[in-house]
Amino acid sequence: MFDHVGFPVSDLAESRTFYATALAPLGIGIIVDSPEWVAFGKAGRAHFWLGGGGSVPSGVHLAFVAANRAEVRAFYRAALAAGGIDNGAPGLRPQYHPNYYGAFVLDPDGHNVEAVCRNPED
Repeated sequence: MFDHVGFPVSDLAESRTFYATALAPLGIGIIVDSPEWVAFGKAGRAHFWLGGGGSVPSGVHLAFVAANRAEVRAFYRAALAAGGIDNGAPGLRPQYHPNYYGAFVLDPDGHNVEAVCRNPED
């Protein structure tokens, strides 16, 4: 549905480091990097943009697709190692979908960041 999404962050360098580390296990990396903004994506296409300055939104929830449950667990470990705060350990969330396996962390601005896999255990 979305081509891309972006929003400002309070500290671009800190958020760049956090997301580069947390999203690496999902195969998502930096596509475009500048002093004013950074874009993340796959296969040379930017889908997720962060900008410095501006008013930082509150209540943002980002859910990134994981290919399997192992990627969800790797995302969670990487995000915590990058300074994220636990907001829900990896596990099944059948209230969302019978095979919904997700993990949640809070980023440096307190946004709820998730990796989710909807496939049965592989």
